[in-house]
Amino acid sequence: MSLGVVIACGVMVGIGAVCAVVRAERGPSMLDRVVAVDVVVATVLAAVAIVSAWTLRSDLVPVLVVLALVGFIGSVTVARFAAADKDDDKRILTREEAAAEREARRRAELEESDGGGTS
Repeated sequence: MSLGVVIACGVMVGIGAVCAVVRAERGPSMLDRVVAVDVVVATVLAAVAIVSAWTLRSDLVPVLVVLALVGFIGSVTVARFAAADKDDDKRILTREEAAAEREARRRAELEESDGGGTS
């Protein structure tokens, strides 16, 4: 790999990282920021890959794998907590509330089975 190719790749990775950091800083929503941070992780991966290719060091490949896993797990974790849940699903029911909910379901099933054939 020639020096010119390494410099060109480094410049492109640097521009991508700067754009992603700007997006992370300005992003109006949390998900915009998560995507931007994911792009920053990808640019770090690309930079490590460029260094690995330039120096012919294959011992940096496990570093690439670990960085990729960290980026993936971070994105999945944030996406899990950013998912919209109903307000009823966000808390633990008391015994009385759970019993009332079971009773309401049982009544609805009975009404459905009784009223289903009388149309």
